[in-house]
Amino acid sequence: MPLNDFQRVRHLGRYLRRDRKRLIIIILILIPVALAGAIQPLLVGQAISVLRGEPTLPVLADMSIRSAVRVLIFILLISVLLRLALQGFQTYNIQAVGQRLTARIREDLFSHAMALSLRFHDKMPVGKLLTRLTSDVDALSEVFGSGAVGVLADVVSLLVIAVTMLFIEWRLGLLLLVTQVPVTILILWMQRAYRRANYRVREELSQLNADFQENLQGLEVVQMFRREVINGSKFNRTGMAYRKAVNGTILYDSSISAFIEWVSLAAIALVLALGGWMVTAGAMGLGTLTTFILYSQRLFDPLRQLAERFTQIQGGLTAVERIGELLEEKIEIIDNQDTQYNLLPANDLIKDLAGEVRFENVSFFYRPDEAIIENLSFTISPGEHVALVGPTGSGKTTIIRLLCRLYEPQNGRILIDGQDIREISISQIRQQLGVVLQDTFLFSGNVADNLRLDQSIEDDQLIDLCRELGLDSLIDRLPQGLQTPLRERGGNLSSGERQLLAVARVAIRDPKVLVMDEATAFMDPSTEATLQRDLSRLLEKRTALVIAHRLATVEAADRILVLRRGKLIEEGTHQQLRNLGGLYSQLADLQEQGLAKL
Repeated sequence: MPLNDFQRVRHLGRYLRRDRKRLIIIILILIPVALAGAIQPLLVGQAISVLRGEPTLPVLADMSIRSAVRVLIFILLISVLLRLALQGFQTYNIQAVGQRLTARIREDLFSHAMALSLRFHDKMPVGKLLTRLTSDVDALSEVFGSGAVGVLADVVSLLVIAVTMLFIEWRLGLLLLVTQVPVTILILWMQRAYRRANYRVREELSQLNADFQENLQGLEVVQMFRREVINGSKFNRTGMAYRKAVNGTILYDSSISAFIEWVSLAAIALVLALGGWMVTAGAMGLGTLTTFILYSQRLFDPLRQLAERFTQIQGGLTAVERIGELLEEKIEIIDNQDTQYNLLPANDLIKDLAGEVRFENVSFFYRPDEAIIENLSFTISPGEHVALVGPTGSGKTTIIRLLCRLYEPQNGRILIDGQDIREISISQIRQQLGVVLQDTFLFSGNVADNLRLDQSIEDDQLIDLCRELGLDSLIDRLPQGLQTPLRERGGNLSSGERQLLAVARVAIRDPKVLVMDEATAFMDPSTEATLQRDLSRLLEKRTALVIAHRLATVEAADRILVLRRGKLIEEGTHQQLRNLGGLYSQLADLQEQGLAKL
């Protein structure tokens, strides 16, 4: 196992600290279980020696045949029952610890994934991330439960059996131990090849999940544009690649199992040949030979189990690697908790925040040669309403994400009331920013939960707020009012209704800075007219940054910022920019003709 694997395993070992006592008990039980298993062949051999009148253990020498056999049977029964009881207790605790381990790792993985910036999630397909959180964590649990502890149990059994055999008859014992060498060499030789093959299996499974998840999310487009056959063919190719990768691991696994079976049969044949000659020559009793035949079978049982666990162990190491890669992914946006704002009570922060927003020479890019925002500077005064205008790809949505610290700029600063947002806790920033995006996301649950989100609001108070926002007609249309269950992403609501709820949940929070990305884009004229009065009241005495494509919305702004390719090229009121005759004037003319959006 490479050094980085040791480091990752040791890092994941911290999840087991809470179960140290239980792990110690599990490990201590390995010794009596191994002894109980090792003594059984010896007892059978001694029984045969007693019946044949051959030399036996000193404790049995003075007993009659009947008494000695009874004692041996009683000890054998006790060893079997003891081993079964201890193994049952051990298995239960191993599985319990394994489930605790996976629960803790999955919780940390989820928290870490939620803390990673949008930059990471933009390039990581959801299906691949889900595979890390589910399949890989399950593989880690399996390798711990039946792999790591099982391997340790097998090693202890091998040591106990080896010592016992050498003590009884060192020549046959040494012969059997020598047969273990080629099996060990083969397992070590095949480890790296199997590891690479298993990693490929995990990657292909991730791609399979990613394709499946993408097709489910885009099912409407798939069906409308009759992409079933084409997407099915693509998914089939991914499935074939996954099957091919799995077949590669099956080859290694079956080869090891077959080789162990061959070596075990050869070892038994050698014991019979050499032991039979020794019995004939009078150098060893039949009872001892029987003991060694049983030991030869017991000796290879741990190796067979090791071969069976070989897949789990390598799969677990692959899972450790993939989980480690995700946990090692750097969190770009660090929350600064020790800040001036964070030391203030929440109510004081709300009361004292004026709402000035300033960008100072801000630049953001995915690649050094592809700037999304380049050296951007502007200031929005408290209570000022500013509209962002520009062609697609000019960086308008990126500005919102930078302001909310979903992205971190490579250069420059973003300030709220003169305070760098990197010096303010993220929770405080987002508490003061009310964001309504064009693509509304609603959680499964009910309407009330989607309006509350992180707020503690009683039902009666929530109903009053909805009435003030003019949502009476919408709530009355819903079968169970605010308690109406919502499907995934609010699938049982229209686009306009989802957008209406998105505006409402922002209004409930009473933010100081309002950010709107074409908030009424999906509303019909009647719904938009109903909401317009409440939007005007929501914008009153608040700093507002609005991305708009409708000329009427832009004209109402105090100031308009015109962007192109991440740069601010024009700035002013609607009339000033029309008189300037630049890009804004051209876009406005095209929209008046119904040929373009701002």
